[in-house]
Amino acid sequence: MPVKVGDYVDIFADPSIHKGMPHKHYHGRTGIVFNVTKSAVGVRVNKFVNGRILEKRIHVRIEHIRASKCQKEILARKVSNEAAKDEARKTGIQVNLKRTPKLPKAGYFLEKAGTDGVITTIQPLPFSDLV
Repeated sequence: MPVKVGDYVDIFADPSIHKGMPHKHYHGRTGIVFNVTKSAVGVRVNKFVNGRILEKRIHVRIEHIRASKCQKEILARKVSNEAAKDEARKTGIQVNLKRTPKLPKAGYFLEKAGTDGVITTIQPLPFSDLV
């Protein structure tokens, strides 16, 4: 797998290869490559220790890493924003590139209870002490 410094990688320990295997704590973690050698890569990973987050630098063989998909959505949004900006420059129309949160559902009215149109009122039973 070709990696270069600055790439995001996921650490997944391959149990069939014991050499250069990361500690179990780092399995499934995402980090940034800071060093590349012929058979291993150095990865910066955040680790939660005693209430604080430390940046750990570990070296892992390339069999135990894979390219991360964490930046996929960001890069796709960047490309679409650039295309929208170019289109806005050509047409002269202002475009909003900000992300908007999911809005609440639209309100609606419920149909009447019962098919005959008569509303039934339910009353609580009075308390009776049978002891």
